[in-house]
Amino acid sequence: MAETLFFNALREAIDEEMARDSSVFVLGEDVGHYGGSYKVTKDLYQKYGELRILDTPIAENSFTGMAVGAAMTGLRPIIEGMNMGFLLLAFNQISNNAGMLRYTSGGNFKIPMVIRGPGGVGRQLGAEHSQRLETYFQAVPGLKIVACSTPRNAKGLLKSAIRDDNPVLFFEHVLLYNLKEDLPEEEYLLPLDKAEIVREGKDVTIITYSRMRHHVLQAVKTLEKQGYDPEVLDLISLKPLDFDTIGASIRKTHKVIVVEESMRTAGIGAEVIASINDRLFDELDAPVLRLSSQDIPTPYNGNLERLTIIQPEQIVEAVEKMVALRV
Repeated sequence: MAETLFFNALREAIDEEMARDSSVFVLGEDVGHYGGSYKVTKDLYQKYGELRILDTPIAENSFTGMAVGAAMTGLRPIIEGMNMGFLLLAFNQISNNAGMLRYTSGGNFKIPMVIRGPGGVGRQLGAEHSQRLETYFQAVPGLKIVACSTPRNAKGLLKSAIRDDNPVLFFEHVLLYNLKEDLPEEEYLLPLDKAEIVREGKDVTIITYSRMRHHVLQAVKTLEKQGYDPEVLDLISLKPLDFDTIGASIRKTHKVIVVEESMRTAGIGAEVIASINDRLFDELDAPVLRLSSQDIPTPYNGNLERLTIIQPEQIVEAVEKMVALRV
């Protein structure tokens, strides 16, 4: 086992896959000589050359379209979005092209591409750099959506995403890049369609993903001292949802709280709750409780920014309220 930073775990995944498969290449703004905005591709251009670590102009729609075409020919492009908010400029290429071409071509083309980069609410990055695009792309057919949350799952999931024959949106949180964790020295891959039970419990199921996993675990420390026994489930796969794992947990606890950094209206939590009500309504002892960000542009002011997203103390209060409910 070797202690590895989150961004280096991602770098290792890309490096290993580029060494294994010559069809894998990286493109994006400042991915080459600069090494990526968060150093995920640092020094890789020296190892693989400037045609496999390709610096692009500031033109997201153009280089994303180029990557779709490259994938159609059998290459495996990895797009780095310097900030995932910028990829709204390539929404057409991601949705109408990457997401649909395998279907609209009658299966004649595969689209093995990964679109990855930093997103989420950082520390005073302002509204345009605090986007949570998983919500925007959730309704697009043909896409797989993954949100990594630890160095270990970041590496294993990215390797699997690169090998997948479908377009994968791979969301990293801007505030997780400096997390440290011991990683196996041997190669490992993780499934793109499975949730993770982070903590087993019996009182209530807390469903979360990305950075909110760590907010939930902070809250759990307080809850354990108070005698509560919550189960924590990290979705990881946002599309498709892993309802085998979700269902097994709910059948055990019969109470659910969804914690997300996404905005409340039409967020990932909204889809999770609707699906739970469709499939597991009779298992619920209480309505599902949703903790989401406020429906406003993220303020630059640090104190106001903190107020827009869910904090550990709010999770503690929600569990106290939920577990107190009796049928």
